[in-house]
Amino acid sequence: MKRVALITGGSRGIGFGIAEQLARNGFDLAINGMRPEEDVADTIKKLKEYGNDVIYCRANIASAADRENMILQIEEHYETLHVLVNNAGIAPKERKDILEATEESFNHVISTNLKGPYFLTQMVANRMIGYKKQNNAFKGCIINISSISATVASVNRGEYCISKAGISMSTQLFAVRLGEFDIPVYEVRPGIISTDMTSGVTEKYNKLIEEGLCVQKRWGLPEDVGKVSASLANGDFMYSTGQVIMVDGGLTIQRL
Repeated sequence: MKRVALITGGSRGIGFGIAEQLARNGFDLAINGMRPEEDVADTIKKLKEYGNDVIYCRANIASAADRENMILQIEEHYETLHVLVNNAGIAPKERKDILEATEESFNHVISTNLKGPYFLTQMVANRMIGYKKQNNAFKGCIINISSISATVASVNRGEYCISKAGISMSTQLFAVRLGEFDIPVYEVRPGIISTDMTSGVTEKYNKLIEEGLCVQKRWGLPEDVGKVSASLANGDFMYSTGQVIMVDGGLTIQRL
């Protein structure tokens, strides 16, 4: 039986980069997103070309009911879920200085970027514990996609930074709690990745990268994050639970 992976926000950007690499590695997939199924039909078709089963789970991870329905859909189709990739995330609708940012924006970003993944992880973790009790050979893991914004302060999008810092602590908490069940939890921390989310700041970062912002003078690609995630999902780092894997081209190395 093939292993099954759920990737939230898996139909575009970094999420699709992860989904594609997992498909290349032989995983059956559950792709979560918010768009209608007909809008992601081409994406699902492309992933199926790797010879794996792929289903689409339309759900808002900020909603408890949607999370529950999504997991039930996956279990009905596949019976078991081996890998959860918490990737779905949003930016503030407007970038505002933290002295002007609104509570509405804070709640909106935190609900999707932190609360949703936290309680989805709780739900999946309990399922994985159950699978493990039924079959001791079960191998599961949880991968959280955060951001360098977990530690790099951007005062014009504080709610986003706080959400990613929360994901970082969530990784450690669940890593500790799930250790007794041999279910590792990892954090992958991307830097500046070329996606639709960063398309509006392309000119700004082109200039900064050229001036040496990153050690490696290029944008990161979704496949860069995908390859790391696939290696974790494959079990190549089973003794590294709770750890942060940087995918930032050396941006966060302190330099003089």
